[in-house]
Amino acid sequence: MLKKNLLSIAVVTAAMSLAACADKEATTDPVEPEATTEEVVAEPMVETDAMGETDPMAETDGMEDTMATQTIAEIAAGNENLTILTAALQAAGLDTMLMEETKHTVFAPTDDAFAPVLEKLGVTKEELLANTDLLKKVLPYHVLAMEVLAADIPYGTDIETANGATISISEDNVITDATGNTANITGTDIMATNGVVHTIDAVLMPE
Repeated sequence: MLKKNLLSIAVVTAAMSLAACADKEATTDPVEPEATTEEVVAEPMVETDAMGETDPMAETDGMEDTMATQTIAEIAAGNENLTILTAALQAAGLDTMLMEETKHTVFAPTDDAFAPVLEKLGVTKEELLANTDLLKKVLPYHVLAMEVLAADIPYGTDIETANGATISISEDNVITDATGNTANITGTDIMATNGVVHTIDAVLMPE
């Protein structure tokens, strides 16, 4: 009887030892982290300088350079609507003045603007270009000895031109010359290295 009891105790003890070992193994197994499908999106990096401020060049890179690269005379010579003016300036020897560094403003008559003048004078373009005395009096009347942008035009006042006579300009951008004739400003602020060009639709006459 005693032997039977001892055998039972031994069986129970062995079973308990096996159970304890199983629990220990269960607690030491590594736990795998749960996989997630959520993606992390990285924010785009913004280039900063040493002070932490955004680099202004990063925003302006690729912008076109709008600096003037030609003189007034060169701009006129390259404009297909200012061929008569260019030829007149060259015939009168005034093109060199508009190539100097001194700032000027030119109210440039287009080729169409010369048509009424040729008709009124009863001459051809070639005959007009040959009349250098007339050109030397009329052409400087289209020039101001300073740079005046469209936003800075002194409306309603007498403006002295390069030949000494004056013109006036209304708020509607209409020029009145010494004879009372008018010309509309059709294009503004064509920037040159030595000033600015505004195109007009009529030739200004000093008297």
